[in-house]
Amino acid sequence: MTIPTYLPSDNPHVAPAKVPFRHHLQVQTRFTDIDMLGHINNNVYLSFMDLAKLDYFTTISNGRLSIKDIRMVVVHIDCDFAAPSYFGEQLQVWTTIVHVGERSVTLEQRVVNEATGQTKCVGRTVMAGFDPATASGAPIDTAWLEAASAYEQRPL
Repeated sequence: MTIPTYLPSDNPHVAPAKVPFRHHLQVQTRFTDIDMLGHINNNVYLSFMDLAKLDYFTTISNGRLSIKDIRMVVVHIDCDFAAPSYFGEQLQVWTTIVHVGERSVTLEQRVVNEATGQTKCVGRTVMAGFDPATASGAPIDTAWLEAASAYEQRPL
């Protein structure tokens, strides 16, 4: 488990984290991720965050994640871009849970340059509880929430 961090940023436009981040995933930049100016395309950050979200869920479940275990669906995503990323930068996506309601969970993810600590963007994803048997909304699974609380080492 990673030592928790609040991911300080040198960018005044990036708000300080309100809860610590414990999970991170190093992501690989592909040739097709780069635009003509050498920047990583903004759409790619969402793909990076999606990979990290799945890794976060796998970590919470101690590596025993099944697609049936994810009884939530994405209902909202937003992302604030703070600085460009370029080909060759070593990037990490940090993930944590910032809010839990009866029927939804909000994740915060930050893409950070591993060497400099510079925050490239901050994304938030709201996931709603979902029952695939009835194809309708449902409360957040308590077993999942307990596992997430244990991983985060704080009540959620």
